[in-house]
Amino acid sequence: MRATLLLTEKTLFEDGSILELRIWAVPSPVPPATHAYKYRLFYGRPGQRLVAYDNERGKGDHKHVLGVEIPYGFVSIRQLLQDFRTDVEALRGTKI
Repeated sequence: MRATLLLTEKTLFEDGSILELRIWAVPSPVPPATHAYKYRLFYGRPGQRLVAYDNERGKGDHKHVLGVEIPYGFVSIRQLLQDFRTDVEALRGTKI
């Protein structure tokens, strides 16, 4: 079984920043994660990552905020999207 794309979204803001979301259901967890999702959530500008959430083999769930990598406690897709949007909105100073 292959990964199934569950969500893809891209928003270009007037200030040149980009918000891009991609979430897949995977047939088995990406170690060390125990959930069956692979995700890449990005907010930034070309060549500049401001906020990003992802999970990768060996690192697990984590986020990047202004260049600092922080472990992330994955609960659900809904919570993941809410947490990401909260971080982006805090940085932008406005709702997205």
